[in-house]
Amino acid sequence: MKLNPVLTCFFIALLTACKGGTYDLSAYGLKPDTGENASPLIAKAFQQIAAESNSDTVRIFLPKGRYDFYPEGSSEREYFISNHDQDNPKQVGLAFENWKNVVFDGQGSELVFHGRMLPVSLVGSENCTLKNFSIDFENPHISQVKVLENDTVGGMITYEVAPWVEYEIRDSNFVAKGEGWEHIPASGIAFEGDTKRLVYTTSDIRVGSRRVAEIAPRKILAPWKNKKLIPGTVVAFRGHGRPTPGVFLYQDTNTTLENIQVHYAEGMGLLAQMSENITLDRFSVCLRGADDPRYFTTQADATHFSGCKGLIRSVGGLYEGMMDDAINVHGTYLKVQKRIDDKTLVGAYMHGQSYGFEWGRPGDVVQFIDSKTMEILGEPNRVAAIEAADKPDDHGAKQFRITFEKPVDPAISEAGTYGIENLEWTPEVYFAHNTIRNNRARGSLFSTPKKTVVEHNVFDHTSGTAILLCGDCNGWFETGACHDVLIRNNTFINALTNQFQFTNAVISIYPEIPDLKSQQKYFHSGIVIEENEFETFDKPILYAKSVDGLVFRNNVIKQNQDYPAFHWNNHRLFFQRVVNAEIKDNRFDGGFDEEKDIRWEE
Repeated sequence: MKLNPVLTCFFIALLTACKGGTYDLSAYGLKPDTGENASPLIAKAFQQIAAESNSDTVRIFLPKGRYDFYPEGSSEREYFISNHDQDNPKQVGLAFENWKNVVFDGQGSELVFHGRMLPVSLVGSENCTLKNFSIDFENPHISQVKVLENDTVGGMITYEVAPWVEYEIRDSNFVAKGEGWEHIPASGIAFEGDTKRLVYTTSDIRVGSRRVAEIAPRKILAPWKNKKLIPGTVVAFRGHGRPTPGVFLYQDTNTTLENIQVHYAEGMGLLAQMSENITLDRFSVCLRGADDPRYFTTQADATHFSGCKGLIRSVGGLYEGMMDDAINVHGTYLKVQKRIDDKTLVGAYMHGQSYGFEWGRPGDVVQFIDSKTMEILGEPNRVAAIEAADKPDDHGAKQFRITFEKPVDPAISEAGTYGIENLEWTPEVYFAHNTIRNNRARGSLFSTPKKTVVEHNVFDHTSGTAILLCGDCNGWFETGACHDVLIRNNTFINALTNQFQFTNAVISIYPEIPDLKSQQKYFHSGIVIEENEFETFDKPILYAKSVDGLVFRNNVIKQNQDYPAFHWNNHRLFFQRVVNAEIKDNRFDGGFDEEKDIRWEE
């Protein structure tokens, strides 16, 4: 019998695609560089692979090229994502769910998204690796403009809109728009045209988006008074939304993200919550290179870890142009809402962008904190049972009814301001050999009691504080105290060119403590800062509040004249309620006068 050659080729391709647990997505109709919508094809391919695969290890290959993803035909999911807007449903480009031992290799592919989408989710998975691809959006929700003329007397600025930005002038307003979204930007960030660094002492600025007129194609005249916006300055017009990150991890174990670049996301580059053991190997939130015409990347943090455990290892990344930290590691305090009995409390998520996901499990060790003084109350306890109090389960829940193994301190009730911290879901962190540059707000933020090592990184013009150790049971409700931190062999270049929240020095140890005077105990402890090099134009190097055990030694501080000094803190070291501090063997350009350069406050 003579076989049809077309059918023969088809069956050979299909067998090759599935051989030995290896899948080539070209066999499922995915072809690069066509501009066609890849969303329905990849959703169907994942569904089929999940149903067919019975191999211990599944390898999925995407032929190298550009793939365009649209909301139509994508996987629709209801996800509650920490530190993001809780609007649902989400349209997901690549939804990896309940997979084990999977390696997805994009082979250098560019994944380009349209409209408002969550590019990649990995949920309920174990031993999975995603690698070798980039994430971007064709039309980002941040609009970029360049200042052409600035009439500082008349208060009028003429600016040119970048060629990829979609907009219209409607009722004299600059309306940024795209597929399924539009907004009138209200604030922005100014970048130097030649260096892509934030403009000195501008911070968050008001932008000229109202009462404007288009005087030529893509050229706008706006009433906008800001003398610092010299011609050539590039401004990123921002919206207020952060609906989704570029990559979302939830309830995963042993995840590796390798050689992935996020060039834009409307929220964070990566958000991981309630996951264990995450490795970022050359995971970057970055521009497309030196010739990229864009000046910005993500709308918020580059990477963010909420309620994770095990080890977070982040090495070899480039983080630039984002609108917040390169990394933020924390848990979430529940606020005590009701005392049911001696062993049972109702606790609630308090921030509007952090609720709806699992908080803890039976067996987890917890502790209680007074949010006014950030002091621990009573002894650690253990969760005997936990259930959502306002939903059938933790999906979408804001309140949890928690029963503990031992009686809870009688003082802890809704009559006070008490938080519950889950100590089980706190990770160790290794953050090394990364470059953080030209971003808004801060370089990195760590709030975990487990061992944290920050070494061999370059913090280059982070605009605000380079490293922040925080803790807050009053605003974002992000836990908690650090007890084992080593910051060594890092290079800090001209941090603090702008002022943002918590930016009291290049390294800022700044827990939120509303009633510091009443505090009897100390919040942070066990912090060593050694063998770092600071290049700075200003004074403040280290600020610390409520610390027992702080070492600052063998550091080199080099003074330059790159910018005028302006910071309100004119002390090298500023300590509030700090005990057991060791300051020795540091080298300061111009010398160091302990009486003048260190400020101590009780």
